[in-house]
Amino acid sequence: MKVLHGLEALESPLAQSVLTVGNFDGVHRAHQQLLAQAGLFAANTGGPVVVLTFEPHPLTIVTPSKAPPRLSTPDEKLRYLAEGGADITVVARSEPDLLNLEAEAFIEDIILKRFNPTHIVEGPSFGFGRGRTGTPDVLRQVARHSGCEVHILEPVTLQIDQGETLMVSSSMIRRLLAEGKVRRAALCLGRAYALTGQVVTGDGRGRSIGFPTANIEAPGQLVPGDGVYAAEAVIDGDRRTAAVSIGRKPTFGGAALAVEAHLIDFDGDLYARTIRIEFHRRLRPQQAFASTEALIAQMGRDVEDIRQSAGPPESNMPYSEVQGE
Repeated sequence: MKVLHGLEALESPLAQSVLTVGNFDGVHRAHQQLLAQAGLFAANTGGPVVVLTFEPHPLTIVTPSKAPPRLSTPDEKLRYLAEGGADITVVARSEPDLLNLEAEAFIEDIILKRFNPTHIVEGPSFGFGRGRTGTPDVLRQVARHSGCEVHILEPVTLQIDQGETLMVSSSMIRRLLAEGKVRRAALCLGRAYALTGQVVTGDGRGRSIGFPTANIEAPGQLVPGDGVYAAEAVIDGDRRTAAVSIGRKPTFGGAALAVEAHLIDFDGDLYARTIRIEFHRRLRPQQAFASTEALIAQMGRDVEDIRQSAGPPESNMPYSEVQGE
């Protein structure tokens, strides 16, 4: 996949592109459907599948207090877009001049003149231009005179246990993760949710009680809700089964929120290294134990549980058969 940083990197208009525009945070199943449909049109036209995305999230510029935490780092987003079938991704800088364009001007001056699309593929919640006044209907009306076909796809929904239906969206995935429902979030994403960050110095308490942990900082990314999780840690391509604690250490009187990963059967120094934590299952909520000994005993049970069931959930399991969080 070719990546162009900034609209100015498009030195000349593209030809016969099949375009999809959006933030694509997490590149979840609904995003993947957009890319798949764009790929079908591109196979007929002979043009490239092109993604126009934005960095940082436009809300960090327009309304910083409402900007959501990220589901994927910028590098991960590009990797997922390439895996989904994008041939070219243009990463536009989220700057006031661009974000304040009226919807019609955005379509005419950015989408049509620079990308020359034969097809535009979007989801039903698509919005663009100043104040997100550019709806799918506005897009159709303005693009019609250029001969470009606009396709608005239906929402992607998943059937979960007991008849529950989830409509896949970035906001839905954020809600699920905040509630600790990492398995359901994984269904929406099409992969396990992951935090990628650097290992930093902790208080050393884990090592002192026999469970050394890597303390992880992942600025700007969404941290799942408090709890203990079965996970995998990835360091330089090496995968390790891990028990991950997210919380404020209630047994020791509370503290700042911490993400601590205990790599099972691992002995080594991880300080300052980059680590990726893939969350597979929530074992239990955080709790305050009556003693350090009681905490150690529970941690031993947690680790044994994770060791016995190591590995991600079956990726081909029918949605209707997926139980739990």
